Amino acid sequence: MMRDDVTVNAADIARLADVGRAAVSNWRKRFDDFPSPVGGTASSPAFSLVQVEQWLRRHDRYVEVSPLERLWQWLRAVGDDLRLGEVVGYTGAFLLYLQRDASGWKKLSRLGDDDLLRQLPAAVSRVVTDLPGGLPRELEIGPALIRAIADVGAEQGPAETFDEICDRYVDVHSRRLLVTPQKVAELMVRLAGTAGATVMDPSCGIGTLLLASGAVRAFGQDVNGTAARLTAVRLLLHGIEAVIRTGDSMRADAFPGERVDAVVCNPPFNDRSWGYEELTSDPRWEYGLPPRGESELAWLQHCLAHVRPGGLVVIMMPGVAASRRAGRRVRGNLLRAGALRAIVTLSAGAAPASSGAPDLWVLRRPAPDEQPPSDVLMVNAGEDLAIAETAWRAYTEGAELPDVGRTMRIIDLLDEEIALTPSQRVSIVSQSEPSAFTGVRKRAMTALAGLDIPALTPLAQRRDLPMTSVGELARAGVVTVHQGPLKMTIEEGALPVLTAKDLLLNRAPSGRAEDGPELVVIEAGDVVAPLIPRGDTAVRVMGEAGAVLGPQLLLFRVDPERLDPHFLAGCLRVTGEASTRLGSLARMDPRRAQLPRLSIDEQRAYGDVFRRLLAFEDTVHEVRRISEGLVRLGLDGLLDGILQPG
Repeated sequence: MMRDDVTVNAADIARLADVGRAAVSNWRKRFDDFPSPVGGTASSPAFSLVQVEQWLRRHDRYVEVSPLERLWQWLRAVGDDLRLGEVVGYTGAFLLYLQRDASGWKKLSRLGDDDLLRQLPAAVSRVVTDLPGGLPRELEIGPALIRAIADVGAEQGPAETFDEICDRYVDVHSRRLLVTPQKVAELMVRLAGTAGATVMDPSCGIGTLLLASGAVRAFGQDVNGTAARLTAVRLLLHGIEAVIRTGDSMRADAFPGERVDAVVCNPPFNDRSWGYEELTSDPRWEYGLPPRGESELAWLQHCLAHVRPGGLVVIMMPGVAASRRAGRRVRGNLLRAGALRAIVTLSAGAAPASSGAPDLWVLRRPAPDEQPPSDVLMVNAGEDLAIAETAWRAYTEGAELPDVGRTMRIIDLLDEEIALTPSQRVSIVSQSEPSAFTGVRKRAMTALAGLDIPALTPLAQRRDLPMTSVGELARAGVVTVHQGPLKMTIEEGALPVLTAKDLLLNRAPSGRAEDGPELVVIEAGDVVAPLIPRGDTAVRVMGEAGAVLGPQLLLFRVDPERLDPHFLAGCLRVTGEASTRLGSLARMDPRRAQLPRLSIDEQRAYGDVFRRLLAFEDTVHEVRRISEGLVRLGLDGLLDGILQPG
C-alpha cells in the first residue's frame, strides 16, 4: 500500500504520463488546477503523487503507474535525497539476498511484521558478505516496503529491478553523479576488448563501465562509499565476480600489484588535490611525474600500472590534456615507449565532467623487449561512435582506415609542443587517400553552386522610411520578448538547450538541462539573438521547436500576421552590428531596436531578402571551412606523391 505523503518531481510526472518534461512545465502554466508544490525548491519543486494522479485522471492523461514506479516513489519517501543512496544501496543488498536465498526469504515472509524486522538483518548479513562497507544501517524501511521490494523483485527479476532503480537514482542526482553515457561506455569496453576478461576501473562510480564490460572478474574502487556499494550490487546481481573497494585510488590503492587484462576508466577531470605532494616518488610514474595541474596523466599512469604487458587501457581524457604544455614530458615518454596507441575525439558533452569535446586515449602496456610501434592512430569520431571502433579495428588489423582516421608517425609528433589533438592532425577526410582531394573538391563546388546572392535595385533617391521600435511593437502586442537565464548548468539533463555558440554556428542545440519553471521553450518561427552583440553577431529564425533558450540569448515571438520574423531578424542583425561598430559592450536593449514601419507584404519581401543574405553568409562560412581542407589536401597530396597536376 502506497503512503499518502510520497512526492514526485517534474521528471517523475513526465515519466508517469509518458510525456516530455516540457509538457509538464506547460501544464503548470496553462492549468490553474494543477497541483501546487508541497516541497522541494523553486527550481526543482516536489508535488504530491496522490494529487498528481488525481489531476491526470481529471484531464484524461492518466497512465497506469507500474509497480516499480510506485516502489521507487516509496523509496524516495523514506528520507531526504541526501540519504537516497543509502536507501538504494540497502534495496540492492536485499534484492541480492532474494536472488541468493529465495527459500530463506520465503520462510521469513510468512512471519509477522515485528518478527520479520527482527530476523531479516541477520539473514541478509549471512548471505550478502561481499559489499564494501557492509550493509547500510539505521534506515527507516518498514515491513510493508520490504515486502513491496520483494514483490517487484519477484515479478521483474532482482537484477532488472535494481537496474531500473539505479537509473532513477541517477536521474535524481544527475548533477552529483558523473555517469559515463551508456553508448560511450559501450564504445570504451569494445575498444579495450573486455568481454570475458579480467577488468579494472579505479574510478568506478556506480559501475557503468564495469557492468558494460562483460568481464568474468571485475575490480573497482571509488572514493564514494555509496557509489562503490552500488557498483558491487549491480555486478553481483548480474553474475559478475566482483571485488569492489572504497577509497582514494591515488593515495590508497586498494589493489597494489594487481594486474588485469584491461582497464577502463572515466576519472575526475581537473582535480587539483589528487595527491601531488605526497606521491612525487610513487613507482607508478613510469613515464614521468604528472604535473600538479595534470591529474588526468596521474590517472592514466595508475591505469597502466594495473594492466598486464600487452593489456589495454581505455581512459576518458579532457581534450586539453593532449596539448597542455605542462604535460609535454609525459606525453613524449608515452609516445617513445609505444604505450600510447590511439586518441579518439568524441562530440562535445560526451564526458559528464565537461561540456567540451573529450578524447578517449587507448594505451597498451609494452611487453618486455618489445619493439616500440612507429605510429599512432588519431580519429575524429564526433557523434559517430561506431566509426571509432571501425577505425581502431582497421588499425590493429592493418586494413584501410575510414575517412575520419589517420595514422601519425611518432617521430613527427615528437616536436617541441608534442600536441596530440586529433582535430589539429586529422581533417574531416583522411589525407592519405588519393580520392580525398576529389571528394572535398566536389563538396566545395556543390557549396559554391548553392550560393544565392539576391539582386537589389539601386534607388535614384534615398527613401525615407517611417521607423518604429521593438518596444512599441511589444506594447501593441505584435511581439513578445523573452530572455534566457544569465547563468545555467547546460551539461546535463533531459531538455536540449540552444547555446550562444549553437546560434553562431547555426547548429542543433548542444546543451542539456533539467526542467525548471523559468525556462523559455523555443517555438518554430521564433527569432533568437545574442544578448551581447559582437562582431560575429548571429540572429536566426528558428525552424524547429522543443529546445529551451540558453544563457545570454534573447527570444522574440511575433504575431506572423502583423510582423514577419525574417524581417525582424534582419533588423536586429543591423542593430547588433551597429552597436558593435560604435564600440558598445552593453547588452542589447531589444525595446530600442529600430525597424521600418512597413505593411506585412512589404515586410515579407524585405524578410525574404534578409533570409537569403544570411543564408549566403552561412554558405560562405561553409565554403571557407571546406576550402581550408581542400588547399591542405592538395598541397600535401602533391608533395606526398599521391596527386599530380592534370
